[in-house]
Amino acid sequence: MSNLKKYLIIFFLFLSSCSGNSEKEISIIEEEDLDLQMIAAYREGVKALEDGDVYYAAKKFNEAELLYPQSHWAPKSILMASFAFYMQAYYKNAAEELDRFIKKYPNDKNLDYAYYLLAMCHYESIVDEKKDLKPLLQARDSFHLVIEKFPLTDFAIDAKYKLGLINDLLAAKEMYIARHYIKKEKWIPAINRLKIVVGNYDTTVYIEEALHRLVEIHYRIGLVNEAKMYANTLGYNYLSSKWYKESYRVFNKDYKIDRNTSKKEKKKLRDRIKSFF
Repeated sequence: MSNLKKYLIIFFLFLSSCSGNSEKEISIIEEEDLDLQMIAAYREGVKALEDGDVYYAAKKFNEAELLYPQSHWAPKSILMASFAFYMQAYYKNAAEELDRFIKKYPNDKNLDYAYYLLAMCHYESIVDEKKDLKPLLQARDSFHLVIEKFPLTDFAIDAKYKLGLINDLLAAKEMYIARHYIKKEKWIPAINRLKIVVGNYDTTVYIEEALHRLVEIHYRIGLVNEAKMYANTLGYNYLSSKWYKESYRVFNKDYKIDRNTSKKEKKKLRDRIKSFF
């Protein structure tokens, strides 16, 4: 609001000061003054963000929100504060701001953006999925919420892509643990981990190895029928996979894998495995 408009309002209020509505007039003046202070704080925050002073920017955005919490600028201020933290990799701070925004403004038009940015905060916090699963699981759950609540948005499209990457990481962790158990010859816990990959992460790159390891382990502990079942599944779905060929070697120790196997030989290999059933 321009100074001219402010002065016109004050002048109008002065002329009508005898109307008996002095309390209402003072309230309007204070509201206008708060509005100007809030906009000034918001602009300072934007300037600080452009200059790379993240903490000061977030402070000014929070100040703008507190000055006039009923204004439409208040929710924008929280989002700007969270974005400032996110851009400088202060993901925990950003997530706290976004959690507050979601609780305080559940009907805001930018709610889809808030949910998506919160998911990204968790996603960017992933350092080593083998040691710390928490941010990975938080990111997965948050992206699922984006897809569930805002299925027709661009955020949902990217969330689906990110979920694919997250599933790869979760499957990688299960395979990492399964391989560890295999080395220790702890067959039951190894089988349990491999079954998680087959049951929950069958669209990841680890599904083929998981099926092969199940063939390998079951054959080794004498459960030949179960080994054949997994080999059949592997052959039916992943005929050209190197793990399919490795599984064939479990049943035929003399078989030598040719990395340049022709289509005709692949068909022959498939028929040979089917003959085990």
